Amino acid sequence: MIKKGDVVWGGTLLLIVLLFLIPDSRSVIIALTESSPYISGFVKFAILATMGDLMGNRIVTGTYVVTADVFWRMIVWGVIGCMVTLVFPVYMGGASVAQDGGLLPFAGVKPMQAFFGSAIMNLTFAPAMNTFHRVLDGVISARAENRGQAITLRKILAGIDWQHFVVFNWLKVGIFFWIPVHTIVFLLPGNIQVMVAAFSSIALGIILSFAARKQ
Repeated sequence: MIKKGDVVWGGTLLLIVLLFLIPDSRSVIIALTESSPYISGFVKFAILATMGDLMGNRIVTGTYVVTADVFWRMIVWGVIGCMVTLVFPVYMGGASVAQDGGLLPFAGVKPMQAFFGSAIMNLTFAPAMNTFHRVLDGVISARAENRGQAITLRKILAGIDWQHFVVFNWLKVGIFFWIPVHTIVFLLPGNIQVMVAAFSSIALGIILSFAARKQ
């Protein structure tokens, strides 16, 4: 059953897509991306990835939950957006250097460079980033549930189901979702890669929500 929140969520997504598709607004977005890449990456992930979280919660619980904690999760997503802004050219450029140096095959073949950059990034950087995200998410949840009580890293780490987290988030999602997605992203012009990756995070939120329902 469609709720008011679904209309708001869908309308917001449509507006963002239109801003990206209309030539004048797209030019402004690209110009801001090139002049202020970190701020742009922060804003894109803070908005779009949070929308993915909200939709995921809608699928799991049947409603949108918008509390003060959503703001803190937006901040975390924004920081991740800054990370992505940096590591995309690092891994894509690194794959090219490795290919030119004979450390990886198919030198000069852009699709293979994109695949190698994506695979190496998602097998090395992504697990660390996922853990960073999961720990901070645990801190935010603990603050909401245990107000007034001490929150320690030991408690946060103990509350993580590491077997599920590693098998599902690191391996299944990382290998079967993010490696193909980022391979495609790396074939796009550099000034829209972070934007497309941020849109992809909406799909990730939906995937994780279905996994949560199944679990």
